Amino acid sequence: MKRLLVTLSLAAAVAAVSAAPVAAQTTPPAPAGAGKPAAPATKKPAGAGRLVEITGGDDMKYSVTSIAAKPGETLHIVLKNTGTIPKIAMAHNFVALNAGVDAAKFSQDAMTARDTDYVPAARKADVLASTALAGPGETVEVTVKVPAKAGTYPYLCTFPGHFAAGMKGDIVVK
Repeated sequence: MKRLLVTLSLAAAVAAVSAAPVAAQTTPPAPAGAGKPAAPATKKPAGAGRLVEITGGDDMKYSVTSIAAKPGETLHIVLKNTGTIPKIAMAHNFVALNAGVDAAKFSQDAMTARDTDYVPAARKADVLASTALAGPGETVEVTVKVPAKAGTYPYLCTFPGHFAAGMKGDIVVK
């Protein structure tokens, strides 16, 4: 009986996630057992700048923790969630902040911003670029022109607990 209740609870959570609206920039995972090799994560849009591909999984770490950029360079960031835990419990995003913004404080403020993919509306001015949340097998992307001013621009996953677990990095402009 206990196993049945756990199975039903998990099915309800998956159904709730499936019914949630998905941002236009999210690529859903391939159907299970499709039998074909997975397509490339994304094709860079024309004129989108240098492609930077990042993965994030159930370990709550980005595969890339430092991105070197030239002043004013355009980057096309693609984040693929390689995890298996359902989106409601483990989703990832990419949020780049302006230089000087305290990423730890931003992460704290983001914890209560579920309706805006954990990017607090009151802190929008601190955000250089951000993606929607990606569940297992999903890919999200954003194109950003980095500032012309040299400096370090932090990025992080704002899903609760992920920054504290180490899901962060820096765009270093020089």
